[in-house]
Amino acid sequence: MNAHLMTIIPVIVYLILSFGVAFWARRRSSAGDSSQGFIEEYFIGGRSMGGFVLAMTIIASYTSASSFVGGPGVAYRFGLSWVFLAMIQVPTTFLTLGVLGKRFAIMARKTQSVTLTDFLRARFQSEAVVILCSVALLIFFMAAMLAQFIGGARLFQAVTGYPYLVGLILFGLTVVLYTAVGGFRAVVLTDAIQGLVMAIAAVVVLFAVIKAGGGLEQCITTLKSIDPGLITPTGPKDVVPKPFILSFWILVGLGILGLPQTTQKCMAYRDSRAMHDAMIMGTLLIGFMILCAHLSGTLGRAVIPDLPAGDLAMPTLIVKLLSPFWAGVFIAGPLAAIMSTVDSMLLLASAAIIKDLYIQYKFDGDASKMTPISLKRMSLASTAVIGLLVFLAAIQPPDLLVWINLFAFGGLEAVYLWPIIMGLYWKRANASGAVCSIVFGTAAFFALTILKPDMGGVHAIVPTVAISFFAFVAGTYLTPPPADRIIQLFWGKIGDDPQPVSAGWRDGERSGASPGPRARE
Repeated sequence: MNAHLMTIIPVIVYLILSFGVAFWARRRSSAGDSSQGFIEEYFIGGRSMGGFVLAMTIIASYTSASSFVGGPGVAYRFGLSWVFLAMIQVPTTFLTLGVLGKRFAIMARKTQSVTLTDFLRARFQSEAVVILCSVALLIFFMAAMLAQFIGGARLFQAVTGYPYLVGLILFGLTVVLYTAVGGFRAVVLTDAIQGLVMAIAAVVVLFAVIKAGGGLEQCITTLKSIDPGLITPTGPKDVVPKPFILSFWILVGLGILGLPQTTQKCMAYRDSRAMHDAMIMGTLLIGFMILCAHLSGTLGRAVIPDLPAGDLAMPTLIVKLLSPFWAGVFIAGPLAAIMSTVDSMLLLASAAIIKDLYIQYKFDGDASKMTPISLKRMSLASTAVIGLLVFLAAIQPPDLLVWINLFAFGGLEAVYLWPIIMGLYWKRANASGAVCSIVFGTAAFFALTILKPDMGGVHAIVPTVAISFFAFVAGTYLTPPPADRIIQLFWGKIGDDPQPVSAGWRDGERSGASPGPRARE
C-alpha cells in the first residue's frame, strides 16, 4: 500500500470518529426544548462531566500545538533544560481544580453562570468588566487559535508530504464543524478521545527515538558529546537563565488559573467526587504526556543532530524514524492536542459573542426571548465565522508557534487571573479593582513584550502579574466596597441563598429567577 495512504489512514479514522461524536452530541442537545436549556447544554454540557472526562478535557484543552510541535522543537535545540521547563506544567489540573474547582462550581450554580463572563458579571456588576473581558478573550483566543491552526497544518505537511494548505483546510474544517455541530458535549467527549490518542502517540514517539539512539544512556552520552549544555538545567551557553525558569512557574503555573479555556471546565463537572478523581488522574496523565513529548524532542538531537531547529524539527524526526502507519498515529496525537485546544476556544469565543454580548445587551440577558432554533443557528454561524477568520490569517504563517502561544497565554492571564481569584476569595474586591487590574495588567504586558527591556531573564508575565495585582488592590481600596447583596450571594449561609444576580443588576434590581442547583458535596 502507498506510504502516504498508510500515513493518512489513522488521521482519517480519527477525524471520522470526531464527527460521529459531534452528531451524537447534537442529537443529545436537541432534546432541550427551551432556550436556556439549549444554552446550558451547548456551552457547559448540562454540568454533567464525570472525573475521567473532566481530567481529559482539562488536559486536552491545555496541551496544544506547542506541547507536541513547538515545545519539542525548542527542546531539540535547548536540550534537557526545556524538558525541565515543560514539566512545570504538571500541576495544571491539580492547581486549577484545587484552587478554583469546588467554590467556582458552587458559585456558578448559585448565579446561574454558563460562561466565565457570567460569573464576573454577577460578582462585579460592571459593564466595563464584562466588555473588557469579552473583547480580550476574543483577541487573545484568535492569536492562540492561529498558532494551533498553523501547527496542525505544518504537522500534516511534514508527515504526509501534502501541501500546507491541504492540511490547513482539512484541519480547520474538521475542528470548526464538529465544535459548531456538537457544542460543549462534543468538545469534552472528543477531548477524552484526544487525550488517549495523545498518550499513545507520545509513547510511540519516545520509544522510537530511544531505540534509534541506542538506548537512553547512549542518547544522553551523545547529547553531551554534541554540547555539554544540552544536559544542563540552563541549556547551551546558559540560554535558559534561572530567572526565566522561575518565570515559568508564573506563566504556566499560577497563571493557568487565569486561562478561560481551563477555568470554564470548573463549571461543568457533576459532583465533588468527579472533581477529586480528575485532580489525581489529570496530574498523572499530563505529566506523562509532557515528559514523553519533550524528552522525544531532546533525545532526537542525539539521533539526527543536524535538523533545522524550529516547528518542523519534531515532525521531520518522526518521518525519518517511524513507519508510515505509526507516523500517522503520531500525527493524530498532536492533531488531537491542537484540535482539543481550538474547540474549547471556539466554543468560548462563540459564547462570548452570543451569551455575554448579544443576548445580554439586546435582550437584557433573557435567553427566552430567542427561540432554540435561532440560538442554534447563531451558535453555528458565530463559530464558523471565527474559525474562518483564523483560517485566513493562517494562510501566511509566521514561525515559532511556542512564542505565539505563550504570548496569548500571557495576555489572557493579565486580564483574567486576579478578577477570578479575587472575585472568588476576597469579599472587598469590587469592579473598580477588576477594571484597574485588567487595564494596567494588559498595558504592562503589551509594553514589556513589545519594548523588551532588560529584566535579567525574567519573562514579561512576572512584572505583569505583580502590576495587575497591585492595581487591583489600589483600585479596590480607593472606591466603595461591593453591595451587601453581592456579599450575601457569594458568602451567605448555605440554605439562605438570595436570588441570583443576573441581567437586572443594571437597573439596580434583582432577577426573579430561582437559584440553580449547587454542586453536590
